[in-house]
Amino acid sequence: MTASPPSDPASRQLIEAMLEQALHESGLSANTLAAYRGDLLAAEQMLRARGRDLLGATREDLYALLAARSAGGANPRSSARLLSALRRFYRMQVRQGAIGEDPTALIESPKLGKPLPKAISEREVEALLAAPGNEDPVEVRDRAMLELIYATGLRVTELVTLTTDQVNLRQGVLRVRGKGSKERLVPIGELALQSLQCYLDQARPALLKGRGSKDLFVSARGSAISRQMFWSLVGKYAARAGIQRSLSPHGLRHSFATHLLNHGADLRTLQMLLGHSSLSTTQIYTLVAKEGLKRLHAAHHPRA
Repeated sequence: MTASPPSDPASRQLIEAMLEQALHESGLSANTLAAYRGDLLAAEQMLRARGRDLLGATREDLYALLAARSAGGANPRSSARLLSALRRFYRMQVRQGAIGEDPTALIESPKLGKPLPKAISEREVEALLAAPGNEDPVEVRDRAMLELIYATGLRVTELVTLTTDQVNLRQGVLRVRGKGSKERLVPIGELALQSLQCYLDQARPALLKGRGSKDLFVSARGSAISRQMFWSLVGKYAARAGIQRSLSPHGLRHSFATHLLNHGADLRTLQMLLGHSSLSTTQIYTLVAKEGLKRLHAAHHPRA
């Protein structure tokens, strides 16, 4: 096996200069910068094996580089990140006059398949919602939160920032402030309404101990529940319910949408409930529903 040629110090210096500039101009995270560094150093070594260096690479060299990575099993997302790093590198060299043309200019990014949202089954949801107890005020609160996020499809930030004046128990609706401060009315549903009423009547006063708060869901210290706290309690009750796969609060929003669609909801209704500004965002759930139907067919049809 032929050893990879050693990294060129001049190329390394150019890479580090580009990364420093990217940090100041774009505020990229340390993880992204480290990934870009690794991608560019690997690309430089592959180019040197072809008798080139980063500055002297042509568009054809870069096409060959991307093709070789793909043939070696690199996924499209990894190749897209490499191309992003190369674009930043060559644009900087063009600006500084080191090269006259950006060799990445006409190279299209690999098409990335949008990952399907991960939903849990209706049986798993039932087990999750039954996991908190009925006596301890904290668990009564947790049950109300889980029931509410599944019944309404709220984003986790929308859930934990709810205030008492956003809830209309008589009409059974929430007034939700979503992205861009847009408001929408979301029906709560009978079972979630019962859990919420129980929390407001019994658990919330016990947690507040006479303190005042506009926050709907509060901790034992009287402060609002944070996103991190809700993530933690979802994981706790998922484990208690025997759910083997990883479950996040957003997974409950996905489950809400997928189960509604499976039971006949139309996309426009789903769009309004989820607070999506574009119907195209909501349409991803049709693919989730189709995948579910395929699995049911494969499991139960005698000739599947």
